[in-house]
Amino acid sequence: MRCVDEGARRARGWSQGSGGPGATGQVSARHGLARILSKRGLCSRREAEAWIRAGRVRLDGRIVRDPECPADLHAARITIDDMPVAAVDARYLMLNKPRGLVTTAHDEHGRDTVYRCFDGAGLGWIAPVGRLDKASEGLLLFSNDPAWAARITDPATGPGKTYHVQVDCLPDAERLAALRAGVQVEDEWLRVVSATLLRQGAKHAWLEIVLDEGRNRQIRRLLAAFGIGVLRLVRVAIGPLALGDLPKGQWRTLTDAEIGLLQQAMQEVD
Repeated sequence: MRCVDEGARRARGWSQGSGGPGATGQVSARHGLARILSKRGLCSRREAEAWIRAGRVRLDGRIVRDPECPADLHAARITIDDMPVAAVDARYLMLNKPRGLVTTAHDEHGRDTVYRCFDGAGLGWIAPVGRLDKASEGLLLFSNDPAWAARITDPATGPGKTYHVQVDCLPDAERLAALRAGVQVEDEWLRVVSATLLRQGAKHAWLEIVLDEGRNRQIRRLLAAFGIGVLRLVRVAIGPLALGDLPKGQWRTLTDAEIGLLQQAMQEVD
């Protein structure tokens, strides 16, 4: 495996000085073959399962068609279409998602997806960390590290997500308190960690809302339950990581310091 920087080591949960995968004294980890391909940052687990069932994957020289076939995460010799594969460098990216794009790799309705923003970048396989719906904008993370992505999105370990939301009314303190208390919407209890007034005009206002979980269209559904319509919804931060001045539709790699801050925020949640 090629070297990764210290920020990636922290993100993957390697201890400092461990030497990463393959280091002397490292404990062997056995997983299903499809999971290994995913953990090595080569593809999604679903894609790996399809490749294996199609007979394209060899493990230690023999074709394996069972995606759950156990193997050593670090020592297994794997080829795809007879080409040796090794773990790729970890990638951690942020995108300022424009409104109108859907957060998926392939859309069955032919709509433009967030991957349009990476055209020509040659990044290999990356997956969104969480989602923003088509009408929402702002900070969206991408990575080829499924374990890190799972920790970011898990309500038990992931940092809070901060949104700036333009609404079609002037909510008073009582309604903001009700958003924090929560309400039953269909079969789900929806609430926010905090809801504060940022600024207001004659008819509209901007709120800052913080979530500690990511249910489908959570903010829009919760506000609608209180008769509040959303005009714009922008995610501006994930834990200590702020969107900043990244232009709309542009992306960049997270710095080592930013990866470390996110890891620290997850450890503090733990």
